[in-house]
Amino acid sequence: ERHLPSKMMENTVFMSFTFYSTILILKMYVIAIITGQVRLRKKAFANPEDALRNGGLQYYREDPDVERNFISLFRAHRNDMENIFPFLFLGAVYSLLDPSPTVARIHFFIFCVGRIVHTIAYLLQLKAPTRSVAYSVAQLPCFSMALQILLATAPYW
Repeated sequence: ERHLPSKMMENTVFMSFTFYSTILILKMYVIAIITGQVRLRKKAFANPEDALRNGGLQYYREDPDVERNFISLFRAHRNDMENIFPFLFLGAVYSLLDPSPTVARIHFFIFCVGRIVHTIAYLLQLKAPTRSVAYSVAQLPCFSMALQILLATAPYW
């Protein structure tokens, strides 16, 4: 039997939130790793010091494939920061409102899957409107959590 270090860790909603948040943060790390791997594989480095460390200044260059992939990866990563960071705040506060564990898990799951599909749509350049639908679906639980937080905290305004 595991010993949980705090009351917060006994909160099943918070544990669910922590699980999905960690998956999303790991996904963001994977995007960063893929970005570096694309540059290494194509030997096209954006910085001369990276080129020198990986074969010489001749690799301090642009490559159309790398640039296209890099731009997609950069946009996916920036979009993650614009959406996952607010989710981290909303989900943490929402977890403190004592919501139904099942409803909360559905909120977290929908957001997580939406963000994963959004990233896949970016990286594989899937046809429109795949990416925008994934984005919109992922926003629904965030708006729901934000509304519930506002309703719960309005009396203290």
